[in-house]
Amino acid sequence: MTLALCNNPQTRVAWANALAQAAQVGTARAPYLPTVTADGSYDRSRTTGNRAQTSASGGDWVNSGDVSANVSYLLYDFGARAANLRSAQELLNAANAIQDSTVQSVISSTVQAYYQVQGALASVAAARTSEQTSLESLQAAQTRRQVGVATPAEVLLAQTAYSQSTLVRVRAEGLSSQARGNLAAVLGLDANAPLELLPMSEEPPRADVDQRVGELISAARLRRPDLAAAEAQYRAAQADVELARASGRPSLSAGVTTNHLMPEGFPSSTASTLGVTLSVPVFTGFSTTYRVANARALAEAKAAQRDQVNLQVAYDVWSSYQSLVTASQALRSTSDLLASATQSQEVAMGRYKAGAGSLLDLLTAQSSLAVARQARVQSLYDWSTSRVALALAMGALDAATVRDLAPAGPSPSSPTQSSSAP
Repeated sequence: MTLALCNNPQTRVAWANALAQAAQVGTARAPYLPTVTADGSYDRSRTTGNRAQTSASGGDWVNSGDVSANVSYLLYDFGARAANLRSAQELLNAANAIQDSTVQSVISSTVQAYYQVQGALASVAAARTSEQTSLESLQAAQTRRQVGVATPAEVLLAQTAYSQSTLVRVRAEGLSSQARGNLAAVLGLDANAPLELLPMSEEPPRADVDQRVGELISAARLRRPDLAAAEAQYRAAQADVELARASGRPSLSAGVTTNHLMPEGFPSSTASTLGVTLSVPVFTGFSTTYRVANARALAEAKAAQRDQVNLQVAYDVWSSYQSLVTASQALRSTSDLLASATQSQEVAMGRYKAGAGSLLDLLTAQSSLAVARQARVQSLYDWSTSRVALALAMGALDAATVRDLAPAGPSPSSPTQSSSAP
């Protein structure tokens, strides 16, 4: 998991955006501090012309210097800098919430990809078991044909079933390779990077959800980072409305200026100025009116987006909860289905080898067993990913949740480019 959070470009983008917005907060605080500027100049000049019309020093180079300093401070601007700072701080809160949401999304993608690989590996194992069972049926049909109790059609039928199971196994292996490549990409590695995975536990943990949907939705609205980001963006838009209004109001500032002149051949002098400036915008072509209207419209849009995210949170929790309930029920059903299909196949194989059953009954039982194995694998995958989806919908996909979702098993033997269990 740490590998994904460190290598995945999405987390780096979110972190860089948060840092950039933090710098914007510092920029918004700048008007609360005085501004100090210093200037210096050095001139070398000469005047040429009729000596009778110039001074005695005409034609000679004259050096002069000038050093000045200016200190200014904004005393009052009717809330413009306060609104600007509040907007920047809310946008920083939104950026931090977006970063949190990005981290949870990366964790979710990693866990989903991990379970996808484990599901693909389980499908390969199930396909290989079905292929081995089909091979045993083919060998039994060939043996019966050699002793004259089976027809060539039975052998061909068993051969067809075996070829089909081989094809299923080949396709499952291909999907497993693709799933590994997807996991490597989520981890920020090349698709062909070698990965060593922790095995999943044989039996999943408790699959019950002991909270009501309404309680889950209420908790999700308090924890979802994307909803917090939408709320912060709305508050920033409201601050922008105040900023637009303040742009058309007067501002009061104070300043101190000192200028030191050093002309060559003349005594130096210093001039200082202390003043207060009141700036009153009289008419700006209705720009303030339009700025306020634009800021209000943008704030209304942010409010609508917040409400949309609020509704989406409720739907995500409801949908994920129902998926988990369905997956939990399917998990119990496929366990019974696999047990009965296994017993049915064993009975059919025994009857066929004893000459009391037909090959068609055996192949039907084997086909049902193969379907039951794949259904069991799919139900395990659905249940695991449904838990992750519900945790993500709740905004609670944190380190504690990841540890709770971690499968039991030994640690990887190779530390280099090995993916730890989510």
